[in-house]
Amino acid sequence: MQYTYLGKTGLQVSRICLGCMGFGNNTLPGWDWVMDEASAAPFFRRAVELGINFFDTADSYAGGSSEIITGKWLKEYARRDEVVIATKVYFGPGDRPNMSGLSRKHIQQGCEDSLRRLGIETIDLYQVHRFDAHTPIEETLAALDQLVTQGKVRYIGASSTYAWEFMRALGISDRNGWARFASMQNHYNLLYREEERDMMPLCEAEGIGMIPWSPLARGLLARGTLDNTTSRSESDGLIKWYQLPQDKEIVARVAAVAQQHGATPAQIALAWMLSKPAITAPIVGVSKLNHLDDMAASVDIRLSPEETEQLEQPYQARPTIGITPPFASPRAGAVHDRG
Repeated sequence: MQYTYLGKTGLQVSRICLGCMGFGNNTLPGWDWVMDEASAAPFFRRAVELGINFFDTADSYAGGSSEIITGKWLKEYARRDEVVIATKVYFGPGDRPNMSGLSRKHIQQGCEDSLRRLGIETIDLYQVHRFDAHTPIEETLAALDQLVTQGKVRYIGASSTYAWEFMRALGISDRNGWARFASMQNHYNLLYREEERDMMPLCEAEGIGMIPWSPLARGLLARGTLDNTTSRSESDGLIKWYQLPQDKEIVARVAAVAQQHGATPAQIALAWMLSKPAITAPIVGVSKLNHLDDMAASVDIRLSPEETEQLEQPYQARPTIGITPPFASPRAGAVHDRG
């Protein structure tokens, strides 16, 4: 495994981050596809064996049970001082008042709840899952800074927002001397490259580490064709994002390059992403143990300029997807629907 620094911080992370959304309580409505505690254990053990030290979860995954499982098995198989545990706040595990959003109240109580579920004293990377259109950004950033000052959080990160909005937040933190975002967890893969217009140049210029979610486009880039389905993909409403004619051609080209390398399509899609200077570590979910080995092997694959051009050439600009909720004035009325 190779390691790098998260942006311009001194935090060392593996070039692959294990996404833990697929682990949790599968008796909860809508979460029947995740692996329970016992089934998840071999995945954490193998990840640690492969040198992966970066693990990403969220308070909203399977009602918070993903955090419980992540904390339990990392305590069992990893050295706490070596691993980087990332989680998120915004959506929350419930939909009652003050159980979601980025108010000072919810951030503080959300952090305490995540610490309890993870069974740790400090969260290494605490990320806002989305920006909150109904809370002034100053309130959110001040609350996050307070968590850093208290030692409950080491670094803060953001996810899926517009570049102008992210830069505004960085500027406010700088002016007030608050902890600034160290990472951006954004939507980026071979089928969705709109982040290359503004967000990636911004992160490079500001020294922000990029840890993209869905690097395999909901698994489509790993299957070599858009025609194959899995039980997970059949229930995944976000698969509809990747149904353009260009997507089918790109997936086919990934499979062709994989064949040339004697590799899997997933390895090629990850190798392409890892070749981008702005990328720190893609966040990859797995459903089979051999997926972890594929992930680790992708770090050592080098694509030629011709192969990179072959993969990128069919892409055409597309509408922005993955950024929710849409921006609204923080002075919106007190009665609202978060959707």
